[in-house]
Amino acid sequence: MFTGIVTAIGTIESVQQKGDLRLRIACPFDPARVAIGASIACSGVCLTVIERGGTAGDAWFAVDVSGETLGRTVPGMWEAGQNLNLESALRMGDELGGHIVTGHVDAVGKVLVIEPAGDSHRWVIEAPAALAPYIAAKGSITVHGVSLTVNTVEDQPDGAVRFTLNIIPHTAMVTTLGTLAQGASVNLEIDTMARYLQRMQSLSAAS
Repeated sequence: MFTGIVTAIGTIESVQQKGDLRLRIACPFDPARVAIGASIACSGVCLTVIERGGTAGDAWFAVDVSGETLGRTVPGMWEAGQNLNLESALRMGDELGGHIVTGHVDAVGKVLVIEPAGDSHRWVIEAPAALAPYIAAKGSITVHGVSLTVNTVEDQPDGAVRFTLNIIPHTAMVTTLGTLAQGASVNLEIDTMARYLQRMQSLSAAS
């Protein structure tokens, strides 16, 4: 379980095609505090640490990325040299600064607009129709592993949904969001509470 508060940016150092895709990711963590079998969210994807090494501040860890994960996430994001938003799993007693995030990508969205809004930037993202019932104004959504608040929502004639976000300078600086441009694809995870509320609503309507 995660909160969508990114703690570091990692870089994919190497990629090996085994049964799955084996990645070695450089990061500023302390390897002594990264357990084998621990979960780390990588740009919104929960992955399991299978190796780790290096020194504090100059560490690395290895993960396996399955074909299922490759098929559900942004194409090209698992290549050597790509940067990833990193978040270690939530520990008991940690501050819940964002919202409850599972690290399971629901869909890939597309950034349609990035424009200045004061010191921040206004983003417009389009998500597929399957996510439309779960995205609401002032609700939460995870974009590339970053917990964000939805500002406005506009349903499209084809069933897709467009929503706006406000990316403040701090968020742009400490995550990979600041390096993205219009047209970029992003991993999206809907709010867990929205998922259960939609399920309850559908059951109530059917009864």
